[in-house]
Amino acid sequence: MLKILAVLAIIGLAIWGVLASGIVSIGGGAPSAPQQSAPKAPGPDPRAAMSGPAYPSDDRALLRPANQPERRPIMQVQVVLERLGFSSGVIDGREGQSFAGALRGFQQANALGETGRLDAPTRATLVRWERIPSTRVIQITQDFARGPFLREIPDDPRDQARLAALGYTSLMEKLAERFHTTPETIRLLNPGDGFALDVGARVVVPNVGNDRIAATASAERGWLGTLAALGVASEQPRAERIVVDESASVLMAFDGDGKLIAQFPATMGSRHDPLPLGEWRIRGTAFNPDFHYNPALFWDVSDSEESVTLPPGPNSPVGVVWIDLSREHYGIHGTPEPQSIGRAESHGCIRLTNWDAARLAQMVRPGVAATFRR
Repeated sequence: MLKILAVLAIIGLAIWGVLASGIVSIGGGAPSAPQQSAPKAPGPDPRAAMSGPAYPSDDRALLRPANQPERRPIMQVQVVLERLGFSSGVIDGREGQSFAGALRGFQQANALGETGRLDAPTRATLVRWERIPSTRVIQITQDFARGPFLREIPDDPRDQARLAALGYTSLMEKLAERFHTTPETIRLLNPGDGFALDVGARVVVPNVGNDRIAATASAERGWLGTLAALGVASEQPRAERIVVDESASVLMAFDGDGKLIAQFPATMGSRHDPLPLGEWRIRGTAFNPDFHYNPALFWDVSDSEESVTLPPGPNSPVGVVWIDLSREHYGIHGTPEPQSIGRAESHGCIRLTNWDAARLAQMVRPGVAATFRR
């Protein structure tokens, strides 16, 4: 009991940033341009996303009434588990491999049988959070709806390199990333022919939390704005060791006492580029990185292709962050395709959703041990 409450206090299960009415306004723009080189397309001040109270004074008003049944029970568990650090990747209200993995992580952290199922002991442990609703209603503000949005992401890396940033292609894509879901799930939550995203629209979204941003967080390369755009809190528990488990398709984070404090679904390696098993170290973190596209490093690309540097952005091949490893050319990073995590192959690196990669980046530092196992 005390251990669970301690994790809760660290990660912050409170429904940050939501007004007592249950309707919030989403502000802030796309990630700012990199600050380490001449910026191509400066964005708005990321601190604009932090205006107003950091969190409500009374979260009790945000809980579902005790006599009101939960309409989306699987999504509700996904929301709670993610707030506690055990991510299903995309929150979509579906049972599957990633949901089962999140349950196993939660079960391990709480000394329950690791069944990967929503069994009676697991339900009993989760009951204290059963009134946290699966969804909430937000209102699209002018700041959040402001682009620029790309018409499309070119397939050719040379064309991508000519862009100022590999940003979002639509307001729908941006909204889905902010609430850790997919455009398809947003549409399912908002049925009806009249549904349209625009300034002032009220939209039902997954009730993600753990998104408070401290003013003291790093602003390097627009990172504050990126955290705000992804709904990821700047303050996270400190990880002293990570384990990448190929058979389970997860990345686990442990504290200094060896307790599992977070787990994320991951894509890792392939037949051509297997996961480099062994003991490694984290060397550093690059926020909103440029991506140096070198065809010589990819088995499925002709070496005759031109090497180019791709601009940063959520639709970069490495997403919003690169966590560098002591194994050369290998890292942990985000992805422009969150729905593919745990279901596709990689070129040897470890891919997470952008929001999970950003959260992990706030948990680690240089020197953290990284174990890769089968």
